[in-house]
Amino acid sequence: MAVDGPKLGDCLPGALNYIEVMKFRMFFSSLCLRVAFVGALAFNLAASGAEKSALDLIKEGNRYVGEQAKDKVVQIRSEKSVGTLDPNIWYVVYYDPTATLKAVEVKFGAGQMLTVKRPMRLLEPVTGGSQPLDREKLKVDSDEAIKTAMSEPLLKNIKVTATRLKLERAGDGVLGRPDAGEGIWRVRLWAAKLRNPSRDADIGEVWISAADGKVVKNDLHIDRVD
Repeated sequence: MAVDGPKLGDCLPGALNYIEVMKFRMFFSSLCLRVAFVGALAFNLAASGAEKSALDLIKEGNRYVGEQAKDKVVQIRSEKSVGTLDPNIWYVVYYDPTATLKAVEVKFGAGQMLTVKRPMRLLEPVTGGSQPLDREKLKVDSDEAIKTAMSEPLLKNIKVTATRLKLERAGDGVLGRPDAGEGIWRVRLWAAKLRNPSRDADIGEVWISAADGKVVKNDLHIDRVD
């Protein structure tokens, strides 16, 4: 008696199942790759847009100045912050012995270089403003200086709305000892007015040592928010 072999129809269901499984695996692999790509892109965009602190910008600024000026920072300053306590417009000034007025300035916006120019002003020779800060003694960054200023007891019951910072060489005696290249953060603060919170008032400065983070001087005038 002849025995019938397997027919094509008997094999189709298994073959179709195999094809469907392979299609699903290919779709799933493609989906995973797309998710990974989007995630990496989002991370890179977030990282590129992240705000850099003032001391981070020294290294960044070195890329735009000559070898003779790299790391020879004499001043870092910001513009008044907008909508946050952390400024995003910064100027890093380097000592450049080849410049007519001995300075080159790099301007940053949101961590990105905006302009490089040689300021049309003479750095202050009397106060030591033309002498580079000692990088080894710059331990306190801009975000830490803001936190220290905000912890002053006088600010407990008012709403601080903006800051403006300047880092420069301390004058002799400011720290109770010879300057020796140490820096001072001058943190200027603005606070919302009590009777008209939509407006703010300049309430003065807090001076903070860039070497140890201690408050050197409190020149706050909270009566200005009345």
